[in-house]
Amino acid sequence: MTKLSETVLEIDLGALEHNYHFLRAKLSPTTKFMGIVKAFGYGSDPLIIAKRLESLKVDALAVAYVSEGVYLRKAGIKLPILVLHPQLANFDLLMEHCLEPSIYSARVLRSFHQAALNAGQKEYPVHLKFNTGLNRLGFWENDVAHIAKELKGSEVLKIKGIFSHLAASEDAAEKVFTRGQIEGFKKIVKKVESALGLVEIKHLLNTSGILNYPEAQWDMVRSGIGLYGYGNDPIIDPLLKPVVSLKTIISQIHTIEPNESVGYNRAYRSEGYRTTATLPLGHADGIGRQYGNGRAWVIIQGKKAPIIGNVCMDMLMIDISGIDCKEGDEVIVFGKGQSAEAFAAYAHTISYELITGISSRVKRVYK
Repeated sequence: MTKLSETVLEIDLGALEHNYHFLRAKLSPTTKFMGIVKAFGYGSDPLIIAKRLESLKVDALAVAYVSEGVYLRKAGIKLPILVLHPQLANFDLLMEHCLEPSIYSARVLRSFHQAALNAGQKEYPVHLKFNTGLNRLGFWENDVAHIAKELKGSEVLKIKGIFSHLAASEDAAEKVFTRGQIEGFKKIVKKVESALGLVEIKHLLNTSGILNYPEAQWDMVRSGIGLYGYGNDPIIDPLLKPVVSLKTIISQIHTIEPNESVGYNRAYRSEGYRTTATLPLGHADGIGRQYGNGRAWVIIQGKKAPIIGNVCMDMLMIDISGIDCKEGDEVIVFGKGQSAEAFAAYAHTISYELITGISSRVKRVYK
């Protein structure tokens, strides 16, 4: 790769392929695999990720909102795309682009059924989402009778899938709760199929579910964060490869005297002679103020340099005292030497929040 000249988010498609095969190996050969590409492909590039997953023969993709699915369709993605949180205002657009909605409440079911009827649809594929304990979206078990009543005698919709979402599949302390969700889902499947007939695809497991509860893989699994290189487990994480790395360069180096300040509100005060560097990266790029004032580190020449003072909108400052470097040198925010999970931990958050928050103005480059 050429010498870095600006802030970039490097996307390693070889790492994505490695992670897919690692997760795929945990499953039965007949189990389908759905790749989650919502939130701009977990902060990377949804189209590039979707194209690589399509080439790897995944069975389906999932996005959060209709606009995300439309973008992929217009770019030529042919795989089935599940929309996990469709809004009523977008139902016509959803059908126009052959996206599959998650139907999670009586209101959504009634509205989509009517929209599909008005559009002249027949056996339009939908997935019924049930709440088994996450308490976010989903029908309850006792809603099955209502669903059957709404769809009785109608050929407008086809129940292609039934699914739920595990709340704590990565947490060893919550095994009893998770197994309760698995058992609850079994009861729901039985009840739905008794009322509505056999359903083609049942899916429950997320990344941590694949790793910890493979016996509950049903017909398909859904993976998001695992594809991007994080397994929510310190034992598993080294076996995966992070897909994205955030890199930048040193714009300017300063030498400051004792008791000089750095940045807004003079938040940093030097206790002695120090060497500082300014980087072209700030909270408008996704590195928030919570990482400033010595809470987080970046990597230069394999050495740690703390972020000092308040993070600015477009810049942040670091202490490079004792590090042999120069203006224009590469700086790793997260990537080799420091994972996104480790960097996120400085702010008491998780890799998901960090990587999905990297601004679109940061240039994406591909490896």
